[in-house]
Amino acid sequence: MHVGLLTREFPPAIYGGAGVHVDFLSRHLQSLVDLRVLCMGDARPDDGRDVRAFAERDPRFSKANSALNVLSTDLEMTAACNGLDLVHSHTWYANMAGHLSKLLYGIPHVVSAHSLEPLRPWKAEQLGGGYALSSWAERTAYLAADAVIAVSEGMARDIRSAYPEIPADRLHVIYNGIDADFYHPDAADDVPRSLGIDPERPYVTFVGRITRQKGVPHLLRAAKRFDPAVQILLLAGAADTPELKAETDALIDELQSSRDGVVVVSEMLPRESVRQVLTHALAFLCPSVYEPLGIVNLEAMACETAVVASAVGGIPEVVADGETGYLVDYDPDAPSGLEAGLADRVNRLAADPNLAHRFGVAGRKRAVENFDWAAIARQTADLYAALL
Repeated sequence: MHVGLLTREFPPAIYGGAGVHVDFLSRHLQSLVDLRVLCMGDARPDDGRDVRAFAERDPRFSKANSALNVLSTDLEMTAACNGLDLVHSHTWYANMAGHLSKLLYGIPHVVSAHSLEPLRPWKAEQLGGGYALSSWAERTAYLAADAVIAVSEGMARDIRSAYPEIPADRLHVIYNGIDADFYHPDAADDVPRSLGIDPERPYVTFVGRITRQKGVPHLLRAAKRFDPAVQILLLAGAADTPELKAETDALIDELQSSRDGVVVVSEMLPRESVRQVLTHALAFLCPSVYEPLGIVNLEAMACETAVVASAVGGIPEVVADGETGYLVDYDPDAPSGLEAGLADRVNRLAADPNLAHRFGVAGRKRAVENFDWAAIARQTADLYAALL
């Protein structure tokens, strides 16, 4: 079985959960099928996988909306899919390459849903008219796909709501996973120390991009009410838009002026460093307003760290409330409730670090037992076989 895995992100160029998913899925799939990875961007280092990269910047569209560059790259990827038995695309960036390969070569197309464009309207702020193109590409591919994989039951519900035309027998739930061999408690603590964290005081952390869906402004407002002893370490990438950057910068400045121990790291750290940061945190905070699953919650749990997260999307399928951490309800019409809830749960853990430790131990057990990549790869390969 010759399979093409189509993606924008692939190591070392990973900035979101979809890239992490493709990385680990491909590691385990390559022993089950004849796998070719087609990604966007610069050529990748040889790591034993069959990876072919395609430039995302087309000089013919140097001044055009970025979505046109993506669709241009999709055409190149489609040409490179000749001879495959099946293609499996991830995110709208690669969905059209999968759809065109299905039409051109008469082969099955599988789509993995990591997010849905109709549920991310704030992207219009970032992409302009490109959001209309990304929405069209996603919808066209989803409705024609031979199978759509949702990474959680929550995501499956969203797919049924956004695209009710998809027949029920084409929708499958296969969870995201975690590499529990890599993500584990790390005794070394030189990384948080080097970032300015006082090892004698507890800290909470956030790891992720500054996008509307990640809810970082809610976290920053909640942090005003954290126990003064609690430090805050944000590993937060660049904001998606100038407007969001201005909003978060102002909130960070306000927070740093009102309390000490607020550390913001904007550059992407190596995974080994992130592992240390997660391990030694009192809790990992996930204030997302939209999250199909949230792989980073699994990463924190595998490091034996309690999670305090919003109860949206697939997060409640990962974080067991009162067992591996706390879930906080989110109402888009009353976001202050999420902010108050985050502060309350953080302060509960600060007052009872033994409870945080128990949550962390239970979290790793849950991650290892329920989100194993090898099992997820086998489920995916079985789906491929059923379509051929």
